[in-house]
Amino acid sequence: MYGKRNKGTPGLYHPFAPVFDARSKVLVLGSFPSVKSRENAFYYGHPQNRFWRVLAALFQENTPGTIAEKTVLLHKHHIALWDVVASCTVDGSADSTLKPLRFNDILAFLKKTEIDRIFANGQKAGRLYQVHLEKETGVPIHILPSTSPANAAWSLKRLTEAWKPLKDAAENPAKKT
Repeated sequence: MYGKRNKGTPGLYHPFAPVFDARSKVLVLGSFPSVKSRENAFYYGHPQNRFWRVLAALFQENTPGTIAEKTVLLHKHHIALWDVVASCTVDGSADSTLKPLRFNDILAFLKKTEIDRIFANGQKAGRLYQVHLEKETGVPIHILPSTSPANAAWSLKRLTEAWKPLKDAAENPAKKT
């Protein structure tokens, strides 16, 4: 589905696949790739987005620079990465302008993995998942503050502290009942 526009769907399509491997335990969902991410062909590509700096701080790693380094960081810490929206129109990178929406098939993705916990990078991704996908997947989402530069009220230190539940989930398997 990646790289192809859905017939009859106006606007943009999600240009790249989810990042995961057989050891992924948690999934971080964004809303839709920003202009810079689309240009760089990878997640959180805007240089002022703090996503990669937050992960590096959480896991006491160097901040990755290349796509390969970013992928290694995710795999090393059992984190999968994708977005809620598969296709839409959007004004620049503003989540508030996302419409008409077509969603990624999160349920099918989860069935191919061992992932049992989901985190949202920001309110928009979290709300979209809750409203349109959570009932279908049966997996609740933990909404974390956005690492976007638009969320300037949150310092890197404050974001890193707020993202600690992701680290805990990635390092501690869920208890099976």
